[in-house]
Amino acid sequence: MEFKDYYRILGVEPDADDKVIKSAYRKLARQYHPDVSSDDDAESKFKEVSEAYHALKDPEKRAEYDRLRQYQQGGGGGGGFQPPPGWQGFQGGSGGSDFQGEGDFSDFFESLFGGGFRQRSSGPRPGRDLEVEMPLFLEDTVADTRKQIRVGERTLNVTIPAGTGDNERIRLKGQGAPGAGGGEAGDLYLRVRLVPHPLFDVDGHDLIVTVPVAPWEAALGGKVSVPTLSGRISVTLPANSQNGRRLRLKGKGLNGKKAPGDLYAVLKVVMPDHNDEHSQALWRQLAEHSGFDPRADWE
Repeated sequence: MEFKDYYRILGVEPDADDKVIKSAYRKLARQYHPDVSSDDDAESKFKEVSEAYHALKDPEKRAEYDRLRQYQQGGGGGGGFQPPPGWQGFQGGSGGSDFQGEGDFSDFFESLFGGGFRQRSSGPRPGRDLEVEMPLFLEDTVADTRKQIRVGERTLNVTIPAGTGDNERIRLKGQGAPGAGGGEAGDLYLRVRLVPHPLFDVDGHDLIVTVPVAPWEAALGGKVSVPTLSGRISVTLPANSQNGRRLRLKGKGLNGKKAPGDLYAVLKVVMPDHNDEHSQALWRQLAEHSGFDPRADWE
C-alpha cells in the first residue's frame, strides 16, 4: 500500500498551522473542482486534496498521521506503507474508532482512520454506512440542484435541496457498503461542503463581501455596485462612512430552510496606487483645511 504525504498534496510544510492548511485546501478545492477544471484527472485530484484536508484538519487525526509519517520516514515502513508494530488504527478521543466510512477515500486513509488493520468478526453483518463529501458552489444553493456523484464504481443522481448549508448531511438509504453474509447494505451520507468563493465568506446562512471604496466615496457617500449571488445591485453608501463599516442587505444571503440569510457589505477604504502632482496638491489642500486629527483621542 502506498504511503500518502498529505502535506505534499496540499503544498504546505509539516509545521503549517490550521489557517495555512485551510487556505491551501480552499485554493486547491476551487482549482480542481470537476465542474470548472479542464484537467483530465481533476476529479481524482479533488478527492485527493479533500482526503488530505480531512486527515489534517482534525488535531487528533493529524497527530496520529504525524506519528506514522515519522515512522515511515525513519525507514520503518520499508518500500510500502506498513503500520508500526502493535498499531491498532485510529482510536479517537473516546477510545474507539470514530470512523464511519468515507466512501471514495483511499485504502491508505481507511487503514489509518477506519481500523483497516483490525481483526473483523466473521459471519453475517450489515454493510457499513459510508460518508462522502459533496462539493457545492454557493450559486448551486439558490435553487434545487441535480448532481452526479461517483461512489466507487457507481454513479448516482442526487437532488440537493435549495438552502442546503455547509456541513449538512443528506441520507441515501441502502446506498452504502454492501453487507456480508446476507447482511443489508448500509446507508450513504453526503456531507455537503461549500466550495470557497472568491468574493463571499460564509457565516451560517449569511454572506460577507468586502467592498473596496475610494476615500472620496467614503467621505461624500453615493451609490456603489455590490455583487450578490443573483447579480450586482446598487447600494447607497452613507457619507462619512468609516473603514470596516458593515452595510446589511436583508435577504441577500444564502437560502435557509425558513428564511434567507443576509448579505453584509464590509467597506474597505482603498487609496490610489499612484497620485500625480495635481492630486497630491489636492490632498495637501485637504490636509491644511480639514482640521482633522485622527489621533486626537490619544491625548
